[in-house]
Amino acid sequence: MKWHRLGINEIQELLDTSPQGLSTADAEERLLQGGPNELQEGKRKSIAGVLLAQFKDLMILILLAAAVISGIMGDLTDTIIILIIVLLNALIGFIQEYRAEKAMQALKKMAVAQARVLRDGVSTWLAAAELVPGDVVFLEAGNAVPADLRIIESFNLTIEEAVLTGESHAIQKTGLSLDEADPPLGDKKNMAFKGTLVTYGRGTGMVVATGMQTELGRIASMLREEETLTPLQQRMASFGKHLSVLVLFLCFIFFIAGYLRGEDVMKMILTSISLAVAAIPEALPAVITISLATSAKRLVRFNTLIRKLPAVESLGAVTYICTDKTGTLTLNKMHVEEVFVNGRLYGHTQLPLLAQEPAGRLLLEAFVLNNDAAPDKGENIRGDSTEVALLEAAIAQDIHPAAGPRLAEIAFDAGRKLMTTFHAYNGHYIAFTKGAPDVLLQHCIDADTAAIAEQVDTMAAGGRRVLGFACRYWDTVPTDPVSEVHERGLQFLGLAGIIDPPREEVLQAVAQCKAAGIIPVIITGDHPLTARNIAQRIGILTSEHDLVITGGELAAMNEDTFAAQVEHIRVYARVSPEQKLQIVKALQHKGHYVAMTGDGVNDAPSLKRANIGIAMGITGTDVAKEAANMILLDDNFSTIVKAVREGRRIYDNILKFIKYLMTSNSGELWTLLLGPFIGLPVALLPSHILWINLVTDGLPAICLSFEKAEKDIMNRPPRPPGETVFSQGRGLHMIWVGMLMAGVTLAAQSWAIRNGLHWQTIVLNVLCLSQMGHVLAIRSEKQSLFRTGLLSNKQLTGAVIMVLLLQVAITYIPFLQSVFHTQALSLAEFVITGLLSSVVFIAVEIGKVVSGRKIRV
Repeated sequence: MKWHRLGINEIQELLDTSPQGLSTADAEERLLQGGPNELQEGKRKSIAGVLLAQFKDLMILILLAAAVISGIMGDLTDTIIILIIVLLNALIGFIQEYRAEKAMQALKKMAVAQARVLRDGVSTWLAAAELVPGDVVFLEAGNAVPADLRIIESFNLTIEEAVLTGESHAIQKTGLSLDEADPPLGDKKNMAFKGTLVTYGRGTGMVVATGMQTELGRIASMLREEETLTPLQQRMASFGKHLSVLVLFLCFIFFIAGYLRGEDVMKMILTSISLAVAAIPEALPAVITISLATSAKRLVRFNTLIRKLPAVESLGAVTYICTDKTGTLTLNKMHVEEVFVNGRLYGHTQLPLLAQEPAGRLLLEAFVLNNDAAPDKGENIRGDSTEVALLEAAIAQDIHPAAGPRLAEIAFDAGRKLMTTFHAYNGHYIAFTKGAPDVLLQHCIDADTAAIAEQVDTMAAGGRRVLGFACRYWDTVPTDPVSEVHERGLQFLGLAGIIDPPREEVLQAVAQCKAAGIIPVIITGDHPLTARNIAQRIGILTSEHDLVITGGELAAMNEDTFAAQVEHIRVYARVSPEQKLQIVKALQHKGHYVAMTGDGVNDAPSLKRANIGIAMGITGTDVAKEAANMILLDDNFSTIVKAVREGRRIYDNILKFIKYLMTSNSGELWTLLLGPFIGLPVALLPSHILWINLVTDGLPAICLSFEKAEKDIMNRPPRPPGETVFSQGRGLHMIWVGMLMAGVTLAAQSWAIRNGLHWQTIVLNVLCLSQMGHVLAIRSEKQSLFRTGLLSNKQLTGAVIMVLLLQVAITYIPFLQSVFHTQALSLAEFVITGLLSSVVFIAVEIGKVVSGRKIRV
C-alpha cells in the first residue's frame, strides 16, 4: 500500500479508525487477527539439533570411531562404557546449552519497548508489541519508532533512519501527502519506520504496518542474528586451539612410547584418544557462555538488565563511573521548593499566595502550558521528572493542562537549552519560554540580570535545580517558529527552584566505590552550584584537590591541560553531548575503564563509546537503551555498585572454574605421559579417563559459579582490563598443582605395584579424589576452607559428596567393578588412598599462607 500518497482521512477510512485512535476492544480484536508487533526471530535450533550438536566435536567423533573399532575387535565392555560416558557427556552439555538459551530468551523478553498511544481517546503507555494498524502513536525526541507510521502531525519532528537507508543525517518529517508514486525510502517524509530513532521535535503518527509487515520486518526476514563471542570466550577459544595442538603432539609421543614398550596397539589408540579428550578444554567457551548468561539472568535480581554479555565480565574492570545526577544519585521525585517572582521568594507552602498574584498566576500557567508531562488513565503524571514537578505544583493551585492547547512550539534542544510553546490567551496569543536561566536572560529585555543571576546562585547553592521562565505576546501564531526570531525580546516571568534530594543509599554506595578503587564522577547539565551541593552531600567531593568545572571551562582548555586535570575532576556541570564524549575518551586515554550512565538522546554517543554504557530503565529513552550495554531497571546509582560487586564475583568464579578445570586436565595429562617414561605401566584405562572427565569436569566445576563473593571483593582495586586468566599466579598454580597431582598419583601407583596391591583402582581413586580436594581448596583465594565453611556453597559440597559416592560405587559394587575393571580396596588401601588424595588439598591451603595471604583457621 502506498500510504505516503494518501491523505489522513483516506487512511482513517481504510484502517477504520479516527484521530482519537482505536477502542480497547477493537485493538484487542485486531491484535488477535494480525499478531503482535514483533519481528520473528531466525530459525532456532530444535531440541534434537542442540543434542546432535554435542557430537560434532572432532575429538568426540574420533572417540566414537575408536569405540566402534574396539567393539569389532571383541572388547565390547570398553565399547559400551565409552558410548555410555560419551552419551552422558552429551546430555550434560545439552542441558547446559538448553538452559543458557532459555536464560538468554528470558533476558531479551525483559527489554520491552513502550509506546505512548491513544486508546479510547485517552493517552496511555503500552508495550510496543500490542500496537495494531489504526493506532495513533505519539513520538518525541528519544523514542524509537515502534511500528511503521503515517505522520499525522509534525512539530519539527526529525528522525534518523540510518538503520534502513544508510544515510547518517536525520530527516525532518511532515504530515502532508506526497505525489511521487514510488520514492526511495529516505524521501518518504510523511512516513516513520519501525526501528528508526526520533532525534528532535515531536509529532503523532498512525500505525499502518506492524511486525514482519514493516520495512524493518522485510529486512529481518532476510537476516539471522548471530551471537558474538565475548572477549573472554575469544581468548579461551584461541588458547584452546593452541593447547589442542600441544596435547595432540604429546598424545602422539605417548602412543609411540607405549608402542615401543610393547603395549597393545588398540589399547594405546583408545587411551591416547581418551587422554586428548580429557586434556583439551573444548567445551570451555560454551561453559563460559552458560556462566555469563545465567549470571546475567541473576543480575536482574539486582535491577540490572544486561543487554550484551561482555558487560558481565567487564564490570570487574571498571575504574570510573561517570553518572548523571538527576534520578540516579537522587530520588527522581522532584518538587517545586521555591519560586521567585517580582523580586520576592515564595516557599513551597506559600504557593497559594503566589497563585493570587497576577504575575504569579501567569508563571504557574507557564508551568502547565510549557510542559510535556501529562496524566495517564490512572491519574499518574508521566513525563520528565522536572516537568512532572512543575505540573504538580500548578495543579495543586487548580491550574490544569486543559487551560490552553498548544498551537505551535520550538522543541527543546540540548544546544539551545530552551523550549518555547505558543497558546491562545485572553483573546491574544502568548509564547512561554522555559530553560536555563543564564541562557534565558540573554533573550530577555528590561530584566535586572545581575539581581536575577545572584538569586539563581543562591537557590542553586541550596541544591535546587533552577529553571527560568519568560513570555512574549503575539498577534498571530507563527506557522513555522524558529529560535532566532521567536525566542527574542522576551519578558522575564520568574524562577522555579526544584529540589531532588539524594537517595539515602547513595552515600554508602559512593563510599563502597571509593573502597573498591572506583572513582565516581558527576556529569550533569545542572548549575555547577547545584551539582557541587549534591556531590558534597553524598561524598563525591571530599578534598580540596577534587575539582568542579563547567562546560564553558572545559571548552576553554586545550587537550593537554584537560588530560593533566581529568583524573582530579569530580563534577562536570553544564556540559554538552560532545563534551561527555570528550570526557570518556580522555579517561580511556589515561588507561581507565569507564562506565557511563545516561538517559537521553544526547547521551547515546558517550554510552556507546564507554567501556560499559548504562542506560536508565525508567527515564531512559529508547535511543539510550539501544546504545547501552546494560540497563538500570530502577535508575539508582547504588544498583550500579551492586552490579559491579556481582560482576566481580561472577568473574572471580569463572577464573576459579578455569583454574580448577585446567589444573585437573594437567594432572591427568602428566599422570599418563610421565608414567611410561619412569618405567610404570599406563596408569589408567580409556574408560577410567573418560569416567574421571565426566564426574570431575561436570557438576563440581559448574557449582563453582555459585560461590559467594570474597569478603574483600569491594576493598581491592579493579581488575586490569588486559589481565589474562593466567595472571596473578593462576598459570603457575595450574602447572605446579597439576604436577603435584600427577606426582602423588604416580607415587601411589609405584607403591601399590611394589606391594602387590590393587594399584589401578588406587590410582583411579587418588586422581579423582585429589581433584575433589583441589576444588574445595580453591573456593577462596585467601581464606581456608575451614573459615569459608563447607556449607557456604551447598551445591558444590553436594557435588563433591556425589562424586565420592560414585567412586565408592564403582570400587565396591560387583557389577560396576566388572564394567570399570576395578577391585574392592581393603580398609588399609582405602585409608591410604584417602590420605594421599588429601595431599593436594593440604598443599594448596599451605600455599595460601606461603604466598602471603595469611589465614586464620
